[in-house]
Amino acid sequence: MDVLSDLLHRARAGNAAVRRLIQRPPWSMTYADPPPLTVITALGGPVAVTAGDRAPGALTAGDIAIVTGTDPHTVADSPGTPPRYVVRGGRKYPAGSDRPVPERPTLAPRTYGDGDPAATTMLRGAYDIRGGAGARLLAMLPPLAIVPAGARTQPVLELLAAEAAHDEPGQDAVLARLLDLVLVIALRAWCAGPDASPPGWYTALADPAVGTALALLHAEPARRWTVAELAAAARLSRAAFAARFTRQVGEPPLAYLTGWRLTLAADRLRATDDPVAAVARDVGYGDAFAFSVAFKRAHGTTPSAWRRVAES
Repeated sequence: MDVLSDLLHRARAGNAAVRRLIQRPPWSMTYADPPPLTVITALGGPVAVTAGDRAPGALTAGDIAIVTGTDPHTVADSPGTPPRYVVRGGRKYPAGSDRPVPERPTLAPRTYGDGDPAATTMLRGAYDIRGGAGARLLAMLPPLAIVPAGARTQPVLELLAAEAAHDEPGQDAVLARLLDLVLVIALRAWCAGPDASPPGWYTALADPAVGTALALLHAEPARRWTVAELAAAARLSRAAFAARFTRQVGEPPLAYLTGWRLTLAADRLRATDDPVAAVARDVGYGDAFAFSVAFKRAHGTTPSAWRRVAES
């Protein structure tokens, strides 16, 4: 599994939620407590996305906005539209009111709005991204990234919009996979654009030698890798491989492996009650004491204390 696929697989806590929204201008929706990663795309009509102190991003049909972080963000027909509704705790409230809007029947499965043919139509997908793997994924992006419509995303968006209106067996799984596809294509497009500053490991994936080594480290993080073994797989001398990996990724290969192992360990300590010794062994540490020392150096606390904080 390549690095980006591995991060997305490990970071997502569950199936992504996909909703189709149909709103008649003027409209404005503020999401007060969004999940860490949101994907918004305009299917018809203008959409403006405002996140944090960033300038509003304008979307036309086929454009995609990726919003990161749990600070409130607003989606509207125009940046100048006054606040109308706030969504928090999964309920919709008129702006400035504590009384939620009465629930109304949906237009179709996962479809909300008034159904006016002249209304703006958009899709919103929300990911519950967690843990250190999630942090690595989110670090690729600014609070708001706009990806223009493209030939590769349009067919997927059309299929995602059509599937969002269905309610058949396995529908949530279908929608989650399609949203993953939209996200990955959008991430690729963003990272290739002029405004992006992708992490070293991402740009290094294009290098056959370093990309091969990264794939091996993610496929078998617990293996006792040596630089010589990785260099042989990359078909380079040990010295040439080590220099090339460090230059492109930003740290030596075994330092990268250590960081990834400790990220996996931290996430597992949060998510399970497995013994610390078992977690240590499964991420490549035969000695639980050595694991605890390395973990404290990376995270500032012991594995047991890390777990207690996560449970509180």
